[in-house]
Amino acid sequence: MASRKETKQAPQVPKAPEPPKRANSVPARIDDAIRSVKHPVITEDTKLFQGVTPSDEFTRGDPWRVMRIMGEFIEGFDKLAGLEKAVTVFGSARTLPSDPQYLAAVEVGRLLAKRDFAVITGAGPGIMEAANKGAKLGGGRSVGCNIELPFEQGSNEYVDTLVNFRYFFVRKTMFIKYSAAFIIFPGGYGTLDELFEAVTLIQTGKISQFPVILFGRHYWAGLFRWLQTRVAGEKKINDGDVDLMHLTDDPAEAVELVAQAYAAQVAAAMK
Repeated sequence: MASRKETKQAPQVPKAPEPPKRANSVPARIDDAIRSVKHPVITEDTKLFQGVTPSDEFTRGDPWRVMRIMGEFIEGFDKLAGLEKAVTVFGSARTLPSDPQYLAAVEVGRLLAKRDFAVITGAGPGIMEAANKGAKLGGGRSVGCNIELPFEQGSNEYVDTLVNFRYFFVRKTMFIKYSAAFIIFPGGYGTLDELFEAVTLIQTGKISQFPVILFGRHYWAGLFRWLQTRVAGEKKINDGDVDLMHLTDDPAEAVELVAQAYAAQVAAAMK
């Protein structure tokens, strides 16, 4: 019986596992829904936060950028130094003049002006425009803190004191420093950023007697339920931390909360 010649098979080498997809694998997208797309620019924030640079770039770029940041702080402090009573109003730039929330923001701005509060916004359209408009109608001071964006965003026509910023973190400092309260209308990521920035500063004791008023119960109700049931329920925050925010649908109530908090701030400063 003829023997068959056995053939040796090469050992099977296991395939290397595919590398996991990066969490940031989604390509960057710049939202141009509310801005002109004619002249896109690379902003100073973009330059600051860009990734790896040549080894000598630090000596030519970042130290000088620190000087520009200092200059931006100084300019903001200089232009806003006279603001003794002011409230910042946040909300979506996409809100149309026909929207009930726009009309409510106009009324909030008007009532604040009648109580001698200046109104500060991000100077853009939508809710920001509405609050600035209300301040003008009420005979008050209307302030806009504009931010450099990849696509041009001009100031709305109701701003009488305008400060332009290149860096978001400098601008956010001005909102906190010169405000007695935040009134926050329905909005997107930027609005949420300012909301949680303020709540974090209150929770950690950096600022006190500082009301954060969320306008629009229906819009904010889901966020409140999640904070109460999930975040507080899992002890990620204390139960009382949810109470750092106030909900309302009434412009007069929002302004009254601001006035009460301002009186408490003044009383505390005089002790």
